[in-house]
Amino acid sequence: MRLPIGDRLRILVIAPSRHPIREPHAGGLEALVWDRVRSLRASGHDVTLVAARGSDFLDRTPERMRLPRVVWGGGRSSDEAYPDGYLDQVASVLDAVVDELVVDRTAFDLIDNHSLHPVPIARAAEHGIPMLTTLHTPPLPELVAAADAAGPAHSFLAVSAHTAGEWRASGVESTVLLNTVDADAWPLGPGGPGLVWFGRIVPEKGPHLAADAARAMGRPLVVAGRVGDEQYFERSVAPRLGGGVRHVGPMRRRQLAHLVGRSGCALVTPCWDEPFGLVLAEALMTGTPVAAFDRGGISEVLAGLPGTRLVPAGDVEALAAAADELLRLPSTARIGIREHAVERFSALRRDRQLEALYRDRLDAVERTAVLP
Repeated sequence: MRLPIGDRLRILVIAPSRHPIREPHAGGLEALVWDRVRSLRASGHDVTLVAARGSDFLDRTPERMRLPRVVWGGGRSSDEAYPDGYLDQVASVLDAVVDELVVDRTAFDLIDNHSLHPVPIARAAEHGIPMLTTLHTPPLPELVAAADAAGPAHSFLAVSAHTAGEWRASGVESTVLLNTVDADAWPLGPGGPGLVWFGRIVPEKGPHLAADAARAMGRPLVVAGRVGDEQYFERSVAPRLGGGVRHVGPMRRRQLAHLVGRSGCALVTPCWDEPFGLVLAEALMTGTPVAAFDRGGISEVLAGLPGTRLVPAGDVEALAAAADELLRLPSTARIGIREHAVERFSALRRDRQLEALYRDRLDAVERTAVLP
């Protein structure tokens, strides 16, 4: 997995701030940024990561450019809110980073921004360094407002056409670059009789509905993932555990790929308009079929892929029926499922697209700079 850019670039990658960028990955966004930094460094580029303390790849990051880690008290962890004052701390560090860029505009050739905080976008015009911001979420009002001030050196990427359309409706134009995964990290698995659900355990991901579908089928289900909403877990997930449904917590990628690859079907149950759904690509890479609710960009991501079934959002009975059908596929079908997944989601393809987008941004800024 190497990015074939001819010249060595000095790249500043700005990560989302809520979780460290390390394994076990807190979510798909953190996993993607981790892969991005690793791939760029493997290609010989000089990458500095702005991320929460405790992240991997901070060896080139000065202390003053490291973001604070979220600290909750008494098991109050939440993916929906922040502790009081936390975002002010993040803004302070990001402002300091931008201040340094304004003072020395030659420090980096390019900025690859994945932050969900508006400061990097709102102040991009002050330093004028070529910058790409990836839109990983539905439109966030504070980022939409910041986009007006971003300046000509900045442009947006979106993880799906669905996400690009949502942001376009809010006045923000973007280029689509689909999320992809490292095919080597998600090898073909042998399958098995059971079901798997993996991801962040939060209401919008709906693992409680996967548990209901598994019970309706009389099949075992393993739920793997970090609890991002304790109240939701205690209210809606914990009561459904037992009787073949078990929660194994967060797992490092190798362990998770092993689990998914030995499952007969992955259930994907978004209860919001999912921008992409990285678990789709990860499951299919292992050859494991996917039964999913049709929400947001899910249909776009799965369009035309074998070993997939879409059902109406929230329809547990239809989800169970779809999964039961997929479990009847012959084991040999897993090879074709993986082959198609590699063709669509391989990180090698993403690297080539990313190279072109980096070069386009650098060339566009250079052309603007020489205009009379």
